[in-house]
Amino acid sequence: MTADDVKALLVAALPDAEIHVEGEGSKYTVTVVTDRFAGMRPVAKQQLIYAPLNAHIASGEIHAVSMRTLTQEEWRKIRLFG
Repeated sequence: MTADDVKALLVAALPDAEIHVEGEGSKYTVTVVTDRFAGMRPVAKQQLIYAPLNAHIASGEIHAVSMRTLTQEEWRKIRLFG
């Protein structure tokens, strides 16, 4: 599994989101930006990201996923102010 494979899974599940994936082997860092996250609890956001990846996590293809789940406004602020 590559970072591009992980990104493709997430894009298919969240076509309205801006998605960035880094990593290799079985460990990935995922940044997902969508206003769909507005008002969601952190656990619900994580569940949304894990759902399309669960089969690959269960098989061992993906061992670890670190994630940032942001709204468009949160992403804009991070890009402006670091």
